[in-house]
Amino acid sequence: MNVLALVAAVAQILVATAFLSIPLLRHRFGAVAKAAAVTELRRQGIRPEVLEENKLRFDASGHEWWAPGSFALVNIAAATLNLAGNPWGTTLTWVFSSIALLANIAILQSQLGAVKSVQAAFRRKGDAELLRVDVPAFLKAAEGAFPAWTRTLQNVRHTAVFAGSALALTAAALV
Repeated sequence: MNVLALVAAVAQILVATAFLSIPLLRHRFGAVAKAAAVTELRRQGIRPEVLEENKLRFDASGHEWWAPGSFALVNIAAATLNLAGNPWGTTLTWVFSSIALLANIAILQSQLGAVKSVQAAFRRKGDAELLRVDVPAFLKAAEGAFPAWTRTLQNVRHTAVFAGSALALTAAALV
């Protein structure tokens, strides 16, 4: 087996694991985050039902599962092909590792600008009640429901995706 293909495959498995951590954490702690968000909405005098009415969720349903799950799946597929010595592994590495890098940039940007992006999303919904939400307090309550170690894991995840994707691309370039 080619050492570079092995390096690419290990990096891709690391990236897949990092992406899978997103829905797993939301599945485990989403209900607690929702309860904290509901408490905060009540404190603000806003009906908690506005979340369901506007399909706002904290669990791992919808795109919170299929998007990171898809990234994990394609990285595992490329890793498998790389381990098998199949030349398609290199092609898929170029495509999916590049996409993973760009997607992680978008994820990081949305997390860093969460208040503004949620406010914009609430404006797009056009729901007068959502427009009254104190978004910073709302997000702080929801995020505070996750254990403190999840923030460390989030940073590790970003590092793993950036480093793993870059390593896989470098290995693919040298194959």
